[in-house]
Amino acid sequence: MSSIWSPDSWRAKPIQQQPEYPCATQLASVEQRLQAMPPLVFAGEARELRRQFAEVSQGRAFLLQGGDCAESFAEFSTGKIRDTFKVLLQMAVVLTFGAACPVVKVGRMAGQFAKPRSSGAETQNGITLPAYRGDIVNGIGFTEAERSPDPERLLAAYHQATATLNLLRAFAGGGFADLHQVHQWNLDFIANSAMAERYQQLAARIDETLAFMRACGFDSDRAPQLKETSFFTAHEALLLNYEQALTRRDSLTGDWYGCSAHMLWIGDRTRQLDGAHVEYLRGVGNPIGVKVGPSMNPDELLRLIDLLNPDNDPGRLNLIVRMGADKVAEHMPALVRAVEGDGRRVLWSSDPMHGNTIKAGNGYKTRDVASILKEVRQFFEVHQAEGSYAGGIHIEMTGQNVTECIGGARPVTEAGLGDRYHTHCDPRMNADQSLELAFMIAETLKHVRQTRAAE
Repeated sequence: MSSIWSPDSWRAKPIQQQPEYPCATQLASVEQRLQAMPPLVFAGEARELRRQFAEVSQGRAFLLQGGDCAESFAEFSTGKIRDTFKVLLQMAVVLTFGAACPVVKVGRMAGQFAKPRSSGAETQNGITLPAYRGDIVNGIGFTEAERSPDPERLLAAYHQATATLNLLRAFAGGGFADLHQVHQWNLDFIANSAMAERYQQLAARIDETLAFMRACGFDSDRAPQLKETSFFTAHEALLLNYEQALTRRDSLTGDWYGCSAHMLWIGDRTRQLDGAHVEYLRGVGNPIGVKVGPSMNPDELLRLIDLLNPDNDPGRLNLIVRMGADKVAEHMPALVRAVEGDGRRVLWSSDPMHGNTIKAGNGYKTRDVASILKEVRQFFEVHQAEGSYAGGIHIEMTGQNVTECIGGARPVTEAGLGDRYHTHCDPRMNADQSLELAFMIAETLKHVRQTRAAE
């Protein structure tokens, strides 16, 4: 691959998973309008996340990344954003307090609008139309008008991302994330669950800790670390015309950054070594991720790391492993061994969602919480066996009271999937299931950190 890079050099490469817009002139006009818009995030913020990723990759912190499978125009609301943010705060508190470990918080929010598809078309009752690729591309309704890719949706996604980011920044820095309010983050619909009770017990211990600090003369009310939090955004960099339009050169360093989100990632379907997505992501200064599925082999992964992280910066590259609970033990050890043995400095995180999607007997696409927990446990076990660090989790979840994933401590059954099945694409864990995962990770992470400290 040539070392010469520019924000549009990806256009000379083969590209996967792109919509076919009916009017090239209209698309070019929208791209020009987007290019004139202010950036959604700033280079300095992306650099700070890269610094925090370096802390994770060196075993001094843990990455919590979560949010919607695909954001929706129709379901956009303050309450939806607030409740998902609440659950992520709850999970972060469980991890931080339970494992005595700083947590880097990244939301699949303010830009996760596009979705790769296994097929570019969908057929119903003998009629074939373009597949739904997310609200940034087309509509979910099965009509020709809805499924026709519309460039104006790129602008709608930008404006919704702007509003979402504004709200997230207010929540993170305006007192909502204050640890003194830890009891208030609980959601009403899980108030009587075992996970909620366990969370409230942990919140009571935090209250006691804060009271002890005040008694010792430490004014915790004035400590910014307790009253606000850092929160970053990320999405899959799938639509490169959108990403290019929001690429900016940093006035301080002269480097290019993708300013649609703090972190961008490449999906398992678009990580071709000579492809457009790798070409674009290799040139921006953001921390970036790559989904690593069971088809990845060690040689290919090392070549991909060479392209995306040639300087071997520990904060640059997040390898997001998505194998499936029955494939982790078979495929992951060789990859970890190759990367760690070659001295590559990366952040390893687990995506236990995408390899564990199944179809229930009643036709609903779902995921079993037991398989999700199993994949995460095996992810930790592989790293323990290889002497490497399991640095993060990447999940699809929501603060809404959904019934999309089966199982959990307060189990959702296959028969109950239709009660509140609201996702536009893939099934998401609800708050109760997300907290169950957080408590399991906290216990595992605490053991890992104690073992490392004793060595």
